[in-house]
Amino acid sequence: MSQHGRRIPANKVKQRAVIAGAVVASLGVGVGLWATDGDGDGDPPGSAARSSGEAAASSPSRSYPLSKEPRTIPAVRDHTPARGPGWQPEKGNRVVVADSGLADEGKLVAGELGMAYAGEKDDERAGDLLLDVKADKGANPESYTMTVRDGRVTVTGPAEAGVWFGTRTLKQAVDGGGTAPEGVVKDEPAKPKRGFSLDIARKHYDADWIKDRIRELGDLKYNELGLHFSDDQAFRIESDSHPEIVSDEHLTKAETKEIIDLATSRHITVVPEIDSPGHLGAVIAAHPDLQLRNAQGTATRGAIDISEPEAAEIVDDLLDEYADLFPGSQFHLGADEYQALVVSDPEASYPTLAAAARKAYGSDGTVADLTTGWLNGRAKTVMAHDRTPRAWNDGFFKDTSVEPVEDLKVAYWTGKEIGARPPAEYLSAGREVLNYNDEFLYYVLGEPQTFVYPTGERIYEQWTPRVLRGTQAVDAEYDDQVLGGSFAVWGDIPSAQTQAQVADGIRLPLAATVQKLWDPDKPELSWADFKSLADRLD
Repeated sequence: MSQHGRRIPANKVKQRAVIAGAVVASLGVGVGLWATDGDGDGDPPGSAARSSGEAAASSPSRSYPLSKEPRTIPAVRDHTPARGPGWQPEKGNRVVVADSGLADEGKLVAGELGMAYAGEKDDERAGDLLLDVKADKGANPESYTMTVRDGRVTVTGPAEAGVWFGTRTLKQAVDGGGTAPEGVVKDEPAKPKRGFSLDIARKHYDADWIKDRIRELGDLKYNELGLHFSDDQAFRIESDSHPEIVSDEHLTKAETKEIIDLATSRHITVVPEIDSPGHLGAVIAAHPDLQLRNAQGTATRGAIDISEPEAAEIVDDLLDEYADLFPGSQFHLGADEYQALVVSDPEASYPTLAAAARKAYGSDGTVADLTTGWLNGRAKTVMAHDRTPRAWNDGFFKDTSVEPVEDLKVAYWTGKEIGARPPAEYLSAGREVLNYNDEFLYYVLGEPQTFVYPTGERIYEQWTPRVLRGTQAVDAEYDDQVLGGSFAVWGDIPSAQTQAQVADGIRLPLAATVQKLWDPDKPELSWADFKSLADRLD
């Protein structure tokens, strides 16, 4: 949106009542005093429209101050003020929808605000909240307009998702007895991917805890929840194709479906992650014949032997199964930290992989070629289910004869791994990238190695979606290729925090992250004021 009304204050004619009174007395005529805003500022009747297109909307009364934008997280990007009392929900007020497709959104917000859900109605009543989809070809489907006028509220968007996000703004505006201000909010996100990624493999989280996070994410206008449920330590979701790999503590498919359904009702896509060919220890424990071993016969932890055809068969079985369980459009394939490629000479250390590479790609074939071919094979498996695949940046290798498939998105998390390349290399090659920057967005339980728990303040003041690696931003020319980002919780030392401690620790970082993904401009509020707002809305 090119115009950010909240950042360019309207021109105001400064008048004091005593001066106005003197003018009236000197004129000797019945000139009325014009309304003033809360700061003693106001506009005379018939004054010209405000600068920057911020003309006050018509109102039945001039006795109200000019409205202020609603205070929300993330902040609204454009608000046109008006004079009027604003709107508060009252018992008996109706939520009305223009189309039955908005019934779920309407019923939910009606329950949250203590209003009556009336369904489709063609009349208007004082106090109504109307939800409506208005087709607008080319508009951002997550954009919305919220209009508060004449004692009613209308939330419209080009798609149901936009209407949903508008109801989140309204809910926050009236939180704790607040008032939705008179005027018009026009709002949309800067980034299409706004995610929270949760490692449920190394630390088990119960379904109710995950559902609580979904409700929190929904109110903050997140639209992705990543579930990393397979790793060396455990496999955490029930499997029909390979029940032998599932850990004792796990989510049943029924619980998983409840999580997915709740997320869908909040317009959140659940993104499953089955990491391979590394981080497969739980699968290998049930299939030890697939364990990768080096030239000395020593097992390589978590690594599956990708020269064995059965390895691809098992992983594809799982990808097929969970693509059916998770109906969203995305699938995360992992591909990071394959230990065969962290040694100085992979071909000498892993001769079985080197032989398979030469067989597949000729005499110059390398272990990196073979590993890239593995990733491509898994990408094609999920693409057959109409899923868009993503993989960690250290799963994309330099100077290979095999290129990763074009549709693979780069989940950029670190520059610390061996062979990790700077983000600009992926961007300049035309790749689309998601920001998981471990410098800002990694909440690693127990703070192992050099990790420290991220703070909302640091994210709010120093991070942007273009800060993909370390603390430096990539060039602005790549902004459109950075699809968004994801705050991530990893369970390296699972006992370090309880579920409740994790929820408390990530609350402010989640709020700060979505603010920076939604609005590309520098935040208007100071960190102290933003924190106070987050505390009030909690």
